[in-house]
Amino acid sequence: MAHYAYLDENNVVTHVIVGRDEHDRTGGVTDWEEHYGAKRCSYNTFAGQHSKGGVPFRKNYPGLGWIYDEARDAFKPAQPFPSWTLNEETCLYDPPVPYPSDGEKYSWNEDTQSWDLFVPPEV
Repeated sequence: MAHYAYLDENNVVTHVIVGRDEHDRTGGVTDWEEHYGAKRCSYNTFAGQHSKGGVPFRKNYPGLGWIYDEARDAFKPAQPFPSWTLNEETCLYDPPVPYPSDGEKYSWNEDTQSWDLFVPPEV
């Protein structure tokens, strides 16, 4: 079993399906990407790592709205903030300041270039 991402004219993922594995020669088809007209992706690949010890495939399993980067042959999310930079190893975006590791929840503040403590609204 394999997964395939359909792309629009800007290489943005519009949907992902489950399909035939590239090694499955059912009906004489030898190129399932061509057959489906979509890019193959790996459900078990994230940040350039395969969760089951296999070979990572196209850096990340894409979500809707993710982008297929032809030059890197990788899926990446849209850039969340202008100050964040693409990590070439993971094809994910890194903030200019690391996320705090104190167990609290934070949200990024682009104006101050810092993490703001998340305070839930009162009910």
